[in-house]
Amino acid sequence: MSDKTCVFCRIIAGEIPAQKVYEDSELIAFRDINPVAPVHILVVPRRHIPRLTDCGENDAPLLGRLQLASSAIAKGQGLEWFRTVYNCGEGAGQSVWHIHLHLLGGRRLTWPPG
Repeated sequence: MSDKTCVFCRIIAGEIPAQKVYEDSELIAFRDINPVAPVHILVVPRRHIPRLTDCGENDAPLLGRLQLASSAIAKGQGLEWFRTVYNCGEGAGQSVWHIHLHLLGGRRLTWPPG
C-alpha cells in the first residue's frame, strides 16, 4: 500500500476527518473510530512506515517520541493508568499498514488482553 492510499496518510493530509487530540511536526493523535476502551487514541507518525519491523536504528528517536507523546496525551486525558500497544502484522491484529500506537484507558484493562 502506498502512502497515497493509506487511510492514516489521508487523515494526516486532511483528506479524511478525524477527532484529533494532539499533533506536532512528527506525530498526530486521534480517537479510534472503533474504540475498545473508553479512551482509545491512535498515535501515528506523519511519515509512512508500514510495520514496526520496517523501523531501523535511525527510527529510534521517532519511536521514543511516540511513547513520550502517548504519556503526555494520557495525562491530558486525565488517565492515571493506561496501556500502549503496537500491533505488528496481520496475525497480531494490524489492519492499517502504517505504524501506530494504541493508547487505551478509562477502564480496568485485563491481562492477557485476549
